[in-house]
Amino acid sequence: MHTAEQVTLARLPSGRRVETTIHRYGTGDGPTLYVQAAQHGREINGTELLRRLHDRLTAPDAADLSGTLIAVPVADPLTFDRVSYTTPEPIDSAAPNMNRCWPGDAEGSIHERMAARLWAEAGEADAIVDLHTGSPEMLTHTVYLRGDDDSRRLAEAFGTDLLLAEAAGADADDEWDTRDFDGKLRVAATREGIPSITPELGSNKQLGEAAIETGLDGLLGVCRGLGLLDGAPEPWDGTRARNHLGRVRASDSGLFVVGESVELGMAVESGAAFGTVYEPTSYEPLQEPTADRAGIVYSIAREATVTAGQTLVGIAERLPAAEQNG
Repeated sequence: MHTAEQVTLARLPSGRRVETTIHRYGTGDGPTLYVQAAQHGREINGTELLRRLHDRLTAPDAADLSGTLIAVPVADPLTFDRVSYTTPEPIDSAAPNMNRCWPGDAEGSIHERMAARLWAEAGEADAIVDLHTGSPEMLTHTVYLRGDDDSRRLAEAFGTDLLLAEAAGADADDEWDTRDFDGKLRVAATREGIPSITPELGSNKQLGEAAIETGLDGLLGVCRGLGLLDGAPEPWDGTRARNHLGRVRASDSGLFVVGESVELGMAVESGAAFGTVYEPTSYEPLQEPTADRAGIVYSIAREATVTAGQTLVGIAERLPAAEQNG
């Protein structure tokens, strides 16, 4: 069974409605899974993934889900139309990033109202998958709130090789605490007792076939893990690591030439070299960035023009053995 409902998320000053479509699949007799994509408008792999899932679930020979799947292919039409991460200041100066204001406020700013309307769906679910897409060269991975076992198991059912445990609020490092991660959908939902994950599906602004197929397999694994579909998810045997703790930054602006041996997914030791940042007019080497810790390379800045402070390489630090199940 499938239904599609067009809903109003908010209104703009002109009176024009900000609308999206909410799809529902299944019998309603069983658990509810809420899935959304394109909360950031340039992150489109999740939207295509949900279209393919729709074709599969509505095929003539498809079995009904034992429960309900709620899918929102475009969670933020404002950023989707602009192929952007945030809205311009005139639209929402208070909360330009929708993924910092959950569970929203029905009487708040534009994004806070949009989040509140979608939270009316997500907040009643038994599990949440918030589909995102990483930077132009980022290893597909899944993020969950560190220390939450139910969310970790949900991430394992999704099945990406790399799982990143992310702390938030008082448990986070100072830098992460100041970035208002408590307002992420995944964090807000987990703290309300709803297991939640954020898969990061490859590169943004373009459809990546491998990432989309990984995401589709992942959603089907989650459906099996929750009992919406028959069977069990594939056994997970990957790597758990901490999120965003090993960001190798540019010490100065210039051009970044990545070392020939540097590639996504590679294991590195502290001190490993990643290439050279140089001054493009004088050819002067400015920096030879190196790893400050051992870990797994999960992002690389291939767009060579870099500015001081920009992340050049992201290193996921493996969790200690005592935390591998947490």
